[in-house]
Order: sequence, then structure tokens, then C-alpha cells
Amino acid sequence: MQFGRTYEEFEVGATYKHWPGKTVTEYDDHLFCLLTMNHHPLHLDAHYAGETTDFGKNVVVGNYVYSLLLGMSVPDVSGKAIANLEIESLKHVAPTFHGDTIYGETTVLDKWPSKSKNDRGIVHVETRGYKQDGTLVCVFRRKVMVPTQTYIKERGGEQPARPEPKQQEK
Repeated sequence: MQFGRTYEEFEVGATYKHWPGKTVTEYDDHLFCLLTMNHHPLHLDAHYAGETTDFGKNVVVGNYVYSLLLGMSVPDVSGKAIANLEIESLKHVAPTFHGDTIYGETTVLDKWPSKSKNDRGIVHVETRGYKQDGTLVCVFRRKVMVPTQTYIKERGGEQPARPEPKQQEK
């Protein structure tokens, strides 16, 4: 299974469809809100959301949706990354509700070699998230520093820190 890409493996214009999707539960949303101290009643209080908002029910906190999409993209985009350099833009386009399933895809917008080190490059990507009905819910662009194949070879290959199993004595 591929986990991320080297600089050479990225092609401008390529789109990676992330799989599988994730169905967002009320528990997921509430846990994220509690962990991040986001206590807005739109996300936590069903009575408030139902009685006083245009949505008529709880809305999943947008940064959870963003975080899901970022995580979904790791095997295709940043699994080998040296660093995420910048989140250039983040747009929450439509609401996500408990029970919605989020799917993501990332398109390579551009790439260029590092100016300071020749064993890495920068990849500029756009990730889009959709609900199960195809509604676009979130879009973000980021720049990721990724290694070249030389970088990987010089540091021990694809899984440099993975230990070898010990032989069992008989």
C-alpha cells in the first residue's frame, strides 16, 4: 500500500480520490468540540439548533470536517511529507450534519523544487470534500514539502524506523 508520494511521483493536474469516506456521528462531532473547547451551541445543543437556527438541527463543526479531509489525504498526498508549510485557504461551502458521509479528493495544482535543499520539493494541492449526495462542503489549498527519491534512499528507504522482528529461540 502506498503511503504518500515523493516529489517525483506528483504530477500537476492529477487528482487523487481518497477512500474510504467517513460517516460523521454525533459522538465524533461532540468529542471534537470538547477536545478543542468549541462550546458553540450550534454543535452541542440540539434544542438550541432546532429552535433558533436556520438549519433546524446541529451542524458538524467545520474544523472537524477539514480535519477529516486532511487525514483522508495523508495516504495519497502527505504520508511522506517533511512538513505542511501553509494552509493557503479554507472554505466551508455547505453544512455537514450528523449521519452525513464525507468523501475527499485532492488535485495537484503545481509543484517546484526547493530553493534551499535539492533533496525535496514543494507541492501545491487543493482538497475538496463532498457529502454522500455530491454536495461540496469544504475546500482548502495547502503547500506541502515532500522528499525526493534521493532523500528517501539516503535516510534508509520507505520505512526507515521500522524494526525487524526478532528471531524466536527454540
